[in-house]
Amino acid sequence: MTHLALSGAAGDGSLTRHAADNKRSLVVEDDPDICHLLEIHLKDNAYQVDVVGNGIDGLNRASNHAYQLIVLDLMLPGLDGLEVCRKLRNQSNPIPILMLTAKSSELDRVLGLELGADDYLTKPFSILELQARVKAILRRSELTATTRDDDQGERIETRSLAIDVGRRSVSVEGQAVDLTAREFDLLLYFARHPGRVFSRGQLLDQVWGYSHSGYEHTVNSHINRLRKKIEGGPAQTQYIETVWGVGYRFRES
Repeated sequence: MTHLALSGAAGDGSLTRHAADNKRSLVVEDDPDICHLLEIHLKDNAYQVDVVGNGIDGLNRASNHAYQLIVLDLMLPGLDGLEVCRKLRNQSNPIPILMLTAKSSELDRVLGLELGADDYLTKPFSILELQARVKAILRRSELTATTRDDDQGERIETRSLAIDVGRRSVSVEGQAVDLTAREFDLLLYFARHPGRVFSRGQLLDQVWGYSHSGYEHTVNSHINRLRKKIEGGPAQTQYIETVWGVGYRFRES
């Protein structure tokens, strides 16, 4: 990681306690330098930050406190990030999770997304990219919270697929389908624009809230998992079609 000259640093990576407010984040990371960097830049964006250095403490904090964001390292002592993520989602804990991964751990990144992480950031990362990811995750989370009432009566049905927008639930042939928050957002965006072709970059911008080059494979991973859940696999294209050389579209009824 590029070392930056940082001034006005606060804290030494140890757990800090704050009064609860609506901009509170938890960093679960065992590298003190990365903790320090994350803490400073989250605070620069007006977030109160708690920091823990192992998965067990991270799970306990996340399970018992109200956070608006968790930055979760993949490799942690005590309990790894994948297991922390899995346990939180099994608790139906909806806190947005940004997972930190090593550049070479593509399989673990995919597993993290499948277990319910909202996004991932590959080490080493730039501060601008970190800030963009955090803002995008929180913007999507806030949008979901503020529009839930407005969307309460909206229901999209096409063939055997039904999307209850207010309840953020999906069923296929009457059977409930368990989607992550990002998978649901992606499906909903497609279903609201049937027949329109979107490039991977456009989907990143509209659904994820950023368009960093090199992360188009994030879209591929989500679409492959979404297809598996609602269609049985990528070979079946009842709903989401690949438009070769361009991107994807949601098939019109």
